[in-house]
Amino acid sequence: MPEDPALAAAVLEIEAHVAQDGWDQPARLYALVDTATLVAQEPALAAAMSIDGPADDGSFTSIEQEGLPPGQPLEEALHTIAWPESVSGCAAVIERLVLPPDVDDDIPEDPTSAELFAREHPDRQEVRMVAGVTRAGASYCALRLRAHDDEQSVVNGTELVPGLLDLLHATFTDASTDAFHETPEQGQA
Repeated sequence: MPEDPALAAAVLEIEAHVAQDGWDQPARLYALVDTATLVAQEPALAAAMSIDGPADDGSFTSIEQEGLPPGQPLEEALHTIAWPESVSGCAAVIERLVLPPDVDDDIPEDPTSAELFAREHPDRQEVRMVAGVTRAGASYCALRLRAHDDEQSVVNGTELVPGLLDLLHATFTDASTDAFHETPEQGQA
């Protein structure tokens, strides 16, 4: 059972939305805003997004953020992001190659060699990870393997991608960074 059902619903909605576009996508970042607040403060935006209010109370609206630094891995960009108070949470989507734990000792230390090793390893898996957090500290994740690319095979839970979750939580706690401030209205899911 998720600690925050609204966050779980938002993460699973983002995963399903991104899955419609297939694989080999760039990383994506979403602001999660309280739907009731969005409807009250931005009625025109809510109408454009087909959000009608009371039925959406207690939920998050995910708004895709544009303007991430091109060519920079999302994990690095997250160190420079801080959210305005109007953002209740955030979610990130990344695709990665994963290897079985029994090959950890064989992975070269050089990043370029490690990437080549992973791409050529016969037991590699391509995975799409969607991780979301709230300002209040909740987290939720959804994982989809390319080899099992269907809705019924999506794995979800609260702590599936701990490193990415830590980076996302830091966007709400580290006010000392040079902040990348986006208004939540700049994109949408």
